[in-house]
Amino acid sequence: MQHIVLDTNCLIQSISPKSRFHIIWQSLFDGSYSLCISTEIIEEYHEILQRLTNTKVTNYVMNALLYNPYTSFISPYYKFNLISADPEDNKFVDCAIAANAKFIVTNDHHFDVLKHISFPRVEIINIEEFYSQLTV
Repeated sequence: MQHIVLDTNCLIQSISPKSRFHIIWQSLFDGSYSLCISTEIIEEYHEILQRLTNTKVTNYVMNALLYNPYTSFISPYYKFNLISADPEDNKFVDCAIAANAKFIVTNDHHFDVLKHISFPRVEIINIEEFYSQLTV
């Protein structure tokens, strides 16, 4: 099973059953991959969901993630600070490194700096690429 980290923007895009990317959300619960999260990532997910939806939706999504057997809880012990353009994005990088994740799924261009860093190597793919992998 491959381990991935899902940036908040991609999580949000995958939740709605009306979204063409909903298969990403559904696949999380059938073991197609393992979602790696840290406390900081969960806090950001919660904050953004609360801002964009309502309490009922936020609680549903958070409980689904927290009690899913395919969610891996990671405690990064080192902060690499590889993204200087938006330091808040580093929580995803640190989690991916600590989890030895295959990649980070993101549409955020701040992560592009990772393409030029050879160590620690962190692969990034966008939501379209991940969607394509799941639908093959």
